[in-house]
Amino acid sequence: MFSWLRSLRAPPRIPDAAWRATLARYRFLGERPVADVERLRQLAAEFLRDKRFHGAHGFVITDEVALAVAAQAVLPVLHLKGGLNWYDDFVGIVVHPSEAVALRKTTDATGVVHEYEEVVAGEAMDRGPVMLSWQDVLASSVTRAEGYNVVIHEFAHKIDLRGGGEFDGCPPLPPGFRGTSSSRDARAAWFAVLQPAFDTFREQNILAERFGGEPPWLDDYGAQSTGEFFAVACEAYFVNRARLEADFPALVSLFDEFFTSTDKA
Repeated sequence: MFSWLRSLRAPPRIPDAAWRATLARYRFLGERPVADVERLRQLAAEFLRDKRFHGAHGFVITDEVALAVAAQAVLPVLHLKGGLNWYDDFVGIVVHPSEAVALRKTTDATGVVHEYEEVVAGEAMDRGPVMLSWQDVLASSVTRAEGYNVVIHEFAHKIDLRGGGEFDGCPPLPPGFRGTSSSRDARAAWFAVLQPAFDTFREQNILAERFGGEPPWLDDYGAQSTGEFFAVACEAYFVNRARLEADFPALVSLFDEFFTSTDKA
């Protein structure tokens, strides 16, 4: 699994055949401008050098698996100031053959603790590893229309967590973001856009579920919280921007300003 990368400070280019195969499967990567595709290739090589992949339940990590994850994981930081530094709080990536069962624990308003199991396609932990379902990673090659991409979802969570260790949907924002003069004002400017978009999306899901309304095209998992909405919206932003912009133009404008910070530096 690209073991030759691990001991190199400046990794060489990913082999042409492997890179072409990845772009052919995940077409939203190859359809980007030529300069973007070349930078993706370099960042993916650095990602493979720095991260450690582990297969769960006997799953074998092949070059195809590692490169598919790496190429999609670096897409959110392609033009983000700091690049792969956004992912420097962890090393491990655990890949399951398919969805996994995670044990959850919540405490209700009366203080009673509830434990339950949840089937997940991926999971990102603060300063911990990222877990992914290979079945769902592969699915992202054909779920572009629905804006679904489990790799981008989980790595969007990693970016979000850098804002204070919580999945609240607001990553750390650069100084002067949207003309603000403090981090507090920057967060307020962020949520002034994200919150109404989330509220609209949540209302659409409630109407669909309770009254038979037309369900949104985005994954309804995003209706759980602003943190999950941010991750779901990021999926669509990077794989089906036009459709997301048609529904949430202000949100796309907000993401443009954040995710292209390198271009404006």
